[in-house]
Amino acid sequence: MSLAAPGYWARPDLAGTLRRHWPLLPLAATVLFLLAPLPAGDATASGKVGPADAASLLLVLVCAVQALRGRVRALTPLAAAVLGAPAVGLAVATATAGDPYAALPGFVRYLQVFVLVPAAVVLLVRDAREFRLAAGCFVVLALVQGAVGVVQYATHTGASYQGEDIRAVGTFGPGDVMGMATVVAYGLIVATAAALAPGLPARLRRIAAGCALVLVLPLVLSFSRGAWIATLAAAVLVMALAGIRRALTVLAALAAAGVVLVGGLGVGSEMVGERLTSITQVSSAPDQSVTDRYTMWAAAESMWRERPAAGVGLKGFPAHRDGHASLGLSSGSDTAGAGQAYIRQPLLSPHNMYLLILSEQGLIGLVALAGGWAALLVAGLRRLATGAGAGAGVGAGARMRDCGLIATGLFVWQLTDFLYADIGGPSTVLTGVIVGLAAWWALPSPGAAGPLRGAGPLRGTGADPGAPVPVPESSSGR
Repeated sequence: MSLAAPGYWARPDLAGTLRRHWPLLPLAATVLFLLAPLPAGDATASGKVGPADAASLLLVLVCAVQALRGRVRALTPLAAAVLGAPAVGLAVATATAGDPYAALPGFVRYLQVFVLVPAAVVLLVRDAREFRLAAGCFVVLALVQGAVGVVQYATHTGASYQGEDIRAVGTFGPGDVMGMATVVAYGLIVATAAALAPGLPARLRRIAAGCALVLVLPLVLSFSRGAWIATLAAAVLVMALAGIRRALTVLAALAAAGVVLVGGLGVGSEMVGERLTSITQVSSAPDQSVTDRYTMWAAAESMWRERPAAGVGLKGFPAHRDGHASLGLSSGSDTAGAGQAYIRQPLLSPHNMYLLILSEQGLIGLVALAGGWAALLVAGLRRLATGAGAGAGVGAGARMRDCGLIATGLFVWQLTDFLYADIGGPSTVLTGVIVGLAAWWALPSPGAAGPLRGAGPLRGTGADPGAPVPVPESSSGR
């Protein structure tokens, strides 16, 4: 059945959809449960187990049940090694920690985010249609959280920023100021990739482009320099992979939206300008947050030099920080607003994922984790380049191109963000989902005929994970 045939993209009946895709419900819940607000005034709630984490546990359990029934995709030895290698580094860092019992919660958290959730996503997502359903949840989450953030800015009910309660933080609260910026950026990247994908219907691409433009506003109002940089890097890469002509069109639209919002309507123009200027002043005239970051980076490096192989152990950075940090480190960061009273939060991580891994897990952990990420990135880019060229047109190469653009864009955003941020807060569980989507794209099932070829169900077969399964209109209604 041709992708252009009438009814292929039509919505199936609800009962049929649930019957076919029910294993994805915990995955959708893992993303969408982040719409649940944190308790007002509880800045520490961002470090506790939330509804999204509970949903991710259910996702892993469903995956285990489906695996026992033989209804998950097969993995190549390489895929199994890439997905399982981080567990080795985590086990070594936990066993060699000064207090293994104190390191155990860190082991569980890392195992959840970087091993179990990614593996569950890879095993359960059967085809491109299910990949799109999962990616669509990111857009829904971003739109709702972004809307809450815009209202916070407009009504001065957001987190405190330069003496005013205007910082858009969504339902995450001031204790996790990066939460809303992160999920909005995820949604923006997914929407941008879908808008540029040649294999999707024109109507869907137009809707995706509209969502991307809408999400620019809450991202700007988050005042998050890190999210801006990561989004720019990921969006530019996605546009370059999609083709110069399409890239220029989207770039012009995004630039026009930014000019209208900030320049024409004056939305946070002065503060946004100051924030952008501060990016170029990180060495000449850094603010206290940048000074703290540099100091903690130096402390993390010092910890690694002390124990280069296995690091100081999971959750060991706070305990060793003062012994390695200079006097320039402040006592914490100030948080207030969005229903929370003033609280000073301690600095418990170096705000750089790679340095956090290096200091707590040493070279063993860094190679296991970051080495796997590098392998996924290279394999994903190679699959895009060899199997879905920019000029492929609507056919075997183009029908999955949106999946590759989405997976690569999200993964590049995360890897870029890790340069100045690390895991923490309720949105951390989404990192595991993104690693899983990237691995799903980069590591096709054994027996696939080619980078983007093959069709058929994945339950117990060796078919390519991305090819949709065409079925007759008379039996499916599509």
